[in-house]
Amino acid sequence: MLLLIEGIVMCFCLLLVCVIGIANGPIGLVVLYEEDVQERVISLGYITKKEMRKQFIITCLALFIPSFILPPLMVYGINGVTEFWVGFYQMTVILLISGLFDRFFIDWYWVGKTKAWIIAGTEDLKPYIPMKVIIRKWIGTLVGFPLIALVVAWMMTMII
Repeated sequence: MLLLIEGIVMCFCLLLVCVIGIANGPIGLVVLYEEDVQERVISLGYITKKEMRKQFIITCLALFIPSFILPPLMVYGINGVTEFWVGFYQMTVILLISGLFDRFFIDWYWVGKTKAWIIAGTEDLKPYIPMKVIIRKWIGTLVGFPLIALVVAWMMTMII
């Protein structure tokens, strides 16, 4: 039950980044769109390349810091894990919960089925998440997250 709650905390962090990011419109997270959409948005004058670079750095920090800090804090700090395999398992579960939330709720539903992420003048470039990207994201979720958990669990085992 605790792992489920911790996974939901990670989902909430991701959701919070997205909600804040698009609070003034989807241009706020245009760095998450494909290159053709980004180029169109620049050509339409919605954003500059310089603003996009700044947005990229902020978005990466907002997405990746919680992903690398919170799971080990929850697993080793809250749950009191000291063993490698238990830490690996628990972090994998937490990361997969947030990854599945991202794939299903954010990518498939919110971006794919609502108007919240539509940028005026780019509708012809939809779907914003093409099939090749969906496949890469699923591989990243199902393979990458366990690998991240493996490395972090190994590092934590060396520290503890």
